[in-house]
Amino acid sequence: MAAPTPAWTAAALVVRAPRFDQMGAGGPLFIDVTWHPAGDPGSDKETSSMTIASIAVNYCGLETVLHMTCCCQSQEKITCHLHKAKRLGLKNILALRGDPVGDQWKEEEGGFCYAVDLVKHIRSEFGDYFDIGVAGYPKGHPDAGSFESDLKFLKEKVSAGADFIITQLFFEADTFCQFVKACSEIGITCPILPGIFLIQNYHSLQQLVKLSKLEVPQQIKDKIEPIKDNDAAICNYGIDQAVSLCQRLLASGLVPGLHFYTLNRTTAAVEVLKRLGMWTEDPRRFLPWAVSAHPKRWEEDVRPIFWASRPKSYIYRTQEWDEFPKGRWGNSSSPAFGELKDCYLFYLKSATPTEELLKMWGEELNSEESVFEVFMRYFSGEPNQNGCQVTCLPWNDKPLATDTGLMKEQLLRMNQRGVLTINSQPNVNGQPSSHPVLGWGPSGGYVFQKAYLEFFTSPKTVEALLQVLKKYEFRVNYHVVNVKGENITNAPELQPNAVTWGIFPGREIIQPTVVDPVSFMFWKDEAFALWIKQWGKLYDEESPSQKIIQCIHDNYFLVNLVDNDFPLDNCLWQVIEDTFELLDRPPQTDTEMEAT
Repeated sequence: MAAPTPAWTAAALVVRAPRFDQMGAGGPLFIDVTWHPAGDPGSDKETSSMTIASIAVNYCGLETVLHMTCCCQSQEKITCHLHKAKRLGLKNILALRGDPVGDQWKEEEGGFCYAVDLVKHIRSEFGDYFDIGVAGYPKGHPDAGSFESDLKFLKEKVSAGADFIITQLFFEADTFCQFVKACSEIGITCPILPGIFLIQNYHSLQQLVKLSKLEVPQQIKDKIEPIKDNDAAICNYGIDQAVSLCQRLLASGLVPGLHFYTLNRTTAAVEVLKRLGMWTEDPRRFLPWAVSAHPKRWEEDVRPIFWASRPKSYIYRTQEWDEFPKGRWGNSSSPAFGELKDCYLFYLKSATPTEELLKMWGEELNSEESVFEVFMRYFSGEPNQNGCQVTCLPWNDKPLATDTGLMKEQLLRMNQRGVLTINSQPNVNGQPSSHPVLGWGPSGGYVFQKAYLEFFTSPKTVEALLQVLKKYEFRVNYHVVNVKGENITNAPELQPNAVTWGIFPGREIIQPTVVDPVSFMFWKDEAFALWIKQWGKLYDEESPSQKIIQCIHDNYFLVNLVDNDFPLDNCLWQVIEDTFELLDRPPQTDTEMEAT
């Protein structure tokens, strides 16, 4: 578990939001987002606590605890924030009094002065919708008259409806164990999570100790003082100290989990968890795509395959839906996808800095073949002429998916010839759900896939491809569309084609991805826009490089192909090879055409 602090600029959010995905890889029970009254935390700003918590829940699938304080807020304003949190899919609140803005606590007119009042209000207004956490102080709150009186206040918060307790930081395991024992003796029975502070530099330790009014044990001071100007040495010491503390806590049998105060620095926390054997990255997925933790999407289990590499964009564009497909996609004659002009800050922006993108995608493009080369480097993993690996494309902001490696040789040949692949999957016929690359879903099941290819290519290649596809009319479904929306397809009108499904013990068949003709027309707008919004914008207006990208955007077609005979060898490679063969034939003379 981690507690990121939302002191982020909009630009930093683009870069740092992917850290949620990194944190989620280790399977945390939840993450925290803290609440800073001075930062307009309940607003719609990109950097507000509410927005960051919403991103973690909706787009990264992380159970999230939103901190909320009484400070500088009326009861009415708090109620509005809670309604907004519920609407955004947040279900967990850490109810706090909060630190005063100045030196002294100032009572807000019509507000609350104590966390217990906030807990009571949440329960009164929202019943059991929210899980509520409260703070516990292993050595007593600094403003409390005594340790005993502070325990009494904690008991009042739990009795008012708190579900769990997270403690303030401490430095010795015995401090926590004695606190848990004292809580038990006065009848507090809810889970108590120890708050672990990772010492990462001298300044942050000094600041936190000042704010929390805690005394650092002498043995830690003796270790820190000689290395206080060496951040690397302090960080290594902090990791060792945290590992030792956690080991003693876990051995006590009193902790249901560990709560880390990361201060937005996750590296040390991950290292501690790895040393404890608690960082477990399970490659098997619940579904083939990234799920959302929003309650209204809990039963969602079907999506169009087009957003496979851009799940956050799909979630954003469907956020206004009242219901989500379960079991089957159905006849989607009018799906209401959000407009591209509304796309959120980082859904049409890359998390990679511009300088790095230029090194990967070319500081200067000489021809369309320069673009082909970028795609080839992405699939091969080999460094480009700048000595830089291409680790992302506008349509794939992450390195290659593991199953793509199964098709690497074929994809390299395609992209070398200007068939620029942005999405693909191999055919699968009954692989175990536990398969390390292709598996997903519960254990004991079997998964199936139809081979799928999606790519941009030139009008000349499309002309040859359509000639070839006549030979595969009953086996291959296709959609071919340009930026103007001119569409050629042999797919049944409005009928989706299931391309991934699974069979699991005691459950109905799950078909989580489909090729849907209507959704494809919404996706094509986004897919074409990414040429300009991500790649073209790297270059000066009217520059040769910008014109090359603009030309591809304006003239190329977006194509998807589905091989319906999944038990047989994938025929899509042969379709592409036949297309290349047709393209390579010399043009017929007039005499040959007459003879034909």
